Amino acid sequence: MLLKGNQRGGGRQMALHLLNADQNEHVSVHEVSGFVADDVQGALKEAYALSKATKCKQFMYSLSLNPPQDAKVPIKTFESAIEEAENRLGLEGQPRVVVFHEKEGRRHAHCVWSRINTDEMKAINMSHDHKKLNALSKQLYLENDWKLPEGFIDKSKKSPLNFTRAEWQQALRTGQKAGEIKEALQECWAISDSRKAFEQALGDKGYTLARGDRRGYVAVDVYGEVYSLPRQLSKKAKDLKARLGDPKSLPSVQEAKTTIAGRMGKVFSHYGDEMNLKHEKEKQPLLTQKEAITLEHRKQRAAQQERQEKRWLQEEQRRAARLRKGFKGLWDRLTGSYSRTRKRNETETEKARLRDRLEHEKLIHAQLEKRQELQRQMLALRKSQIQERFQLYRGMNKHYKKLDRQDELKKLLHKQRMEKAKRKDHGFDFDPEI
Repeated sequence: MLLKGNQRGGGRQMALHLLNADQNEHVSVHEVSGFVADDVQGALKEAYALSKATKCKQFMYSLSLNPPQDAKVPIKTFESAIEEAENRLGLEGQPRVVVFHEKEGRRHAHCVWSRINTDEMKAINMSHDHKKLNALSKQLYLENDWKLPEGFIDKSKKSPLNFTRAEWQQALRTGQKAGEIKEALQECWAISDSRKAFEQALGDKGYTLARGDRRGYVAVDVYGEVYSLPRQLSKKAKDLKARLGDPKSLPSVQEAKTTIAGRMGKVFSHYGDEMNLKHEKEKQPLLTQKEAITLEHRKQRAAQQERQEKRWLQEEQRRAARLRKGFKGLWDRLTGSYSRTRKRNETETEKARLRDRLEHEKLIHAQLEKRQELQRQMLALRKSQIQERFQLYRGMNKHYKKLDRQDELKKLLHKQRMEKAKRKDHGFDFDPEI
């Protein structure tokens, strides 16, 4: 289970993210504890109000818990992971919110704690939190017999899908997936052993190597988006310099954008729009099916919740009826019957709570299996569309190289004609007449 945490401010934005039903197929609030409020927005507003009594700006700690794609993870496993993370991070007893998200056939959880210690009225220090979470994450993989990601085995092989929110938003602007962008750039680096080869590989995938204002080496895509290569490749600046040379010799971002704009022109705009329209039409049946499945699954969960609440009420009434009132109730207390009945009721209540949770988990896992079948189709289509996009870029790159060679040839011929005319002006025409 991959664990990624950071200190955050902005309670309102965090609440909107946690409850975002537009980018998630299912959103379930699992826990709101330690707050006066019993809802997510109210709880995080409360955390913000408390932070105003301190100088702390990043008053929350946000943790995401991402199990492997096809793993069936019980809620208890998520809860245990959250408890262990809480202990290791020094957040024991702090108010927290836990929310489950489901998207693209995958279930993950978010836990947000308030960092403000109300006894001392100061923020809890989060030292070495990434190191602690990495150790716990590796432990969870081993305990649950999940395949360990290469990033835990070899630090030089970090997961290419480990991207930030900024990278995700950058990808959304260009209609691509952040993981796909990162994989494409890392593939270019892996097959290149020189700057020339790297530029060739980038060109085939629609990127241009450039010099960033403050980030050294960057790649600029055909949409003008700029990607920091040390971040995308998970490489140090000195490693890039050893292979690519001094970044000062590269064009600036603005120069690269100007070059791209000049090359693309109306032809590429037409081709790109045509391809995007085709891709949207191809995706539409699957998206329609996805919406139908999501709606059906929501109905099933609502129906199950209604059944469970109705059954719970009936069982509560039966349990309450066992506790007699009046003189008979007093007699039961004297004889010890009341105590035995209450203990029986408590045992049955806990069993009923566990039964309802298991039923809910069973429904979720069955729905995830169905959703993952559709997701495999969507991934296959996405992969074919990526290849089609790269083929377009590769073909255009070859075309522009031919144009570049033609420009060089024109310049050479022009220079030869000028020199010939100059020699004729001086009476030294050594070229044979044709």
